[in-house]
Amino acid sequence: MPTTRKKSVKIRNYILDQIDSGQSRVAQTVSEKFGISTQAANRHLNHLIEENLIIATGRTRNRKYELKAIHDEQFNFEINRDLKEDLIWRKHINPIFSGLLDKKLINKNVFDICHYGFTEMFNNVIDHSKSSSGIVRVLVNVRKVELSVLDDGIGIFKNLQDHFNLEDERHAILELAKGKVTTAPDEHTGEGIFFTSRMLDRFSITSNLLSYIRSKKNDWLINNHDDPFRGTGITMSISNKSKRNMRQVFREYEDDDYGFTKTIVPVELAQFEGEKLISRSQAKRLLSGLNRFKVVMLDFKGVKFIGRAFTDEIFRVFKIEHPDVELVPVNMSLNVERSISSVIQISA
Repeated sequence: MPTTRKKSVKIRNYILDQIDSGQSRVAQTVSEKFGISTQAANRHLNHLIEENLIIATGRTRNRKYELKAIHDEQFNFEINRDLKEDLIWRKHINPIFSGLLDKKLINKNVFDICHYGFTEMFNNVIDHSKSSSGIVRVLVNVRKVELSVLDDGIGIFKNLQDHFNLEDERHAILELAKGKVTTAPDEHTGEGIFFTSRMLDRFSITSNLLSYIRSKKNDWLINNHDDPFRGTGITMSISNKSKRNMRQVFREYEDDDYGFTKTIVPVELAQFEGEKLISRSQAKRLLSGLNRFKVVMLDFKGVKFIGRAFTDEIFRVFKIEHPDVELVPVNMSLNVERSISSVIQISA
């Protein structure tokens, strides 16, 4: 392939990535990135418009771009116990994804992950939401596949809060992030959300005033004070050329006997706005249920400071009570690492 052709492909892919990420001033960004004029960057944008891959709105100076949908379809359902998620997949969703697979617009890994994620999430709506209706949306463009599942029920965080007698709906998000959390243990393992959120590039749950968003290896808790969401909305998206596969994701958290024995907990989710992680009660909340695992990775990304009581409860008291659980702290700031090291040295 000639050098100019290779550069054009790089510019084209860069533009699509920038638009997909919501970047504004695309032409200027492309110009600076590749050392070309703004006019040349606009020519690349116009070619993508002509190919029906992107859509432009607004005048030249304030022009906005978005990826054009290859497929955008919505399905409405009445929710009852006779509804089956596998039948919904087979009848409504599978024909779409099979067509995308045949046209090589997605690969088999993406097909399998979307199949798993959809059936797990829609089953949760049927079994737990107490909803009368549900909506499923399939959105596909040149860069990604996006699946949304919405219901008008009690709300997932509220349901968990009530069932486990939690003080706050935000505590429910922390519990979900750990894995093995379900309000119906006789019917479910509580693994569906944990693994689905790790298979997708981006996974979000919105309910009432809160959103839990997981994007690759980052976790966020967002307060939607001005825009409460009645029920539960789940959105899952993945690159249509993703190389990630289900088996690899499962193996990250399994032991040699294929048991779900390892988890990773984003410690920052235990830290509410304006708080520092300093108390034993905060530590106990973080540790609740972690004795179900053999290995627990505590991800301190975004946590700048932890108090001695918080640290002692985790790395001394919990270890004494649960010697078979291995605690592995990761992504520590210098202050966090020093606090943990001091407790470990005292315990040794």
